[in-house]
Amino acid sequence: MKKQEKAIKYFRDKFNCSQSVLAAFRTESGLSEDDCLKISCAFGGGMGRQQLTCGAVTGAMMVLGLKYGRALNDPEEKKDITYLKTREFFNEFKTLNGSVNCREILNGLDMTNPADHKKIIDQKLFDIKCEKCIADAINIVEAMIK
Repeated sequence: MKKQEKAIKYFRDKFNCSQSVLAAFRTESGLSEDDCLKISCAFGGGMGRQQLTCGAVTGAMMVLGLKYGRALNDPEEKKDITYLKTREFFNEFKTLNGSVNCREILNGLDMTNPADHKKIIDQKLFDIKCEKCIADAINIVEAMIK
């Protein structure tokens, strides 16, 4: 199964967008499936349903950090490389989705407001928009880490 398919399966199994992206890269991350799901849990819904940065984006940032990030004995240049990769990712994701902001991606609707949440469900925005963001995040990261 491709990473994109794995990530969408996680999302459909009620894991959030951030969890779905990071867990799809669990083999490359060196983390267990449970660790990936736990680490990224708080980032879903734009960080605890605050609808800030899209969870697919934050999950992707974790993958890029694990691949390129600076650890204790690494040169400081690794941080610069990670920041460059982050900006590259953001630019590509914005081109594909118009924003990296969860609320903007969900047409300005507030998922914590019951009336707006119903609109999100009725308009199938989680299925249409969120799954696209997850797939796009996976594709961008896969291209970046090859």
